[in-house]
Amino acid sequence: MRRQVLVLGLGQFGAAVAVALSEQGVDVLAVDSDAARVRAVADLVTEAVCLDATDEAALAALGPADRDLCICAIGNDGREASIVASALLKQMGVKRLIARATDPIHERILTLLGADEVVNPELAFAGSLASRLAHAHIRSVTPVRRGLVLTEVAAPSSFIGRNLAALEIPRRFGVTVVAVGRVDAEVVDVPRGDRIIQEGDLLLIAAAPGVVQAMLEKVS
Repeated sequence: MRRQVLVLGLGQFGAAVAVALSEQGVDVLAVDSDAARVRAVADLVTEAVCLDATDEAALAALGPADRDLCICAIGNDGREASIVASALLKQMGVKRLIARATDPIHERILTLLGADEVVNPELAFAGSLASRLAHAHIRSVTPVRRGLVLTEVAAPSSFIGRNLAALEIPRRFGVTVVAVGRVDAEVVDVPRGDRIIQEGDLLLIAAAPGVVQAMLEKVS
């Protein structure tokens, strides 16, 4: 059975999430109070509905508790609506709620309301971009959850020609290399200790925020 997801708020972020989920075979019900936004995604998702997500009766009629996941993506133009809609969804007993925050206070409120996960796409993108701009070796940064990020790093020159066991990366830097790939190929592998790092290798590293940057400053 296909996963069923409710997406509230079809601004740039919400619409992108709704369409991307639909493209991956998820049954998406997309909702916004702006009819133009609803029309824009109507042909790209399973169903699109125009209604006010702060209207308890209208929201309940959508059966959010029957969905595998609810995403409250209401953005900058509806902070209060985001809070009200998230509170209503939790009261209705949704299985899992992911809510979008626009600032730290908003994030704190959504967390207190019981959101299972709170995301701030603008902040996450800004942090990833800043890391790439500040460190030439960093190719991408992907937050996984609070306190953990996956960072794709071009292998530093001091790693080249040495195997992972000899480098002792976890002990020396407190990070874990979870995969190794190549700049010129999409294939990645879960490396063993005897994997020799070569020119053009990309390391996918799991660590706390900022730890990979500190490692690169030491080895570069």
